[in-house]
Amino acid sequence: MRKFVLALAFLSSTSAAFAQQQAVQPQRSGTAEEQAACNRDVQRHCRSVINQGDFVILACLQQNRPQISAACNQVLKNHGQ
Repeated sequence: MRKFVLALAFLSSTSAAFAQQQAVQPQRSGTAEEQAACNRDVQRHCRSVINQGDFVILACLQQNRPQISAACNQVLKNHGQ
């Protein structure tokens, strides 16, 4: 019985740590290819807002549109931005 309680406590703490990690690192929208096309531009122009969510990053890319890569610009165009 004691082993079961210890295993349950371990699973609970592992699940809580996993949930906390997921909250810290939100999933990004877009396909892997789209993310790859804009990753360098986000790192270069929008690093200061990278943890503020996709809409803030999108606004940053739009503000820096003359400087972003053609590939990232095409991703924005493909999504009506």
